Amino acid sequence: MNPTLLLAVAAGGFVGAPSRFLLDRLVNRRVDSELPWGTFLINITGSFLLGLLTGLVITHRLGPVPRALLSTGFCGAYTTFSTFTYETLGLYEEGELLQAALNVGISVIIGLMAATAGLAVGLIA
Repeated sequence: MNPTLLLAVAAGGFVGAPSRFLLDRLVNRRVDSELPWGTFLINITGSFLLGLLTGLVITHRLGPVPRALLSTGFCGAYTTFSTFTYETLGLYEEGELLQAALNVGISVIIGLMAATAGLAVGLIA
């Protein structure tokens, strides 16, 4: 394992995790809803960013260190599939079946759209 890549992943994660925490708190303080909008916003913006980075890797041959820093490090710590799953399961267990299904549906569909949009932007940049 290349120590530089490991440090890049750690540095990206060091920024990504608190970014996720702070954005989630900000959104949840401002939005009163059964749906976990903070996690949704984080995962959608993370999907867009990862798509963008993928496009930049393809078109500009982004090197392994920036890729590790931004993709694996930042995006890996910023986005959160486990929290999405946990919150969806919580909605289901509370009997909010429609809300749970809606959370899954909009997260997956809009997440794919965001990643595709990010990729398109990255390819033309």
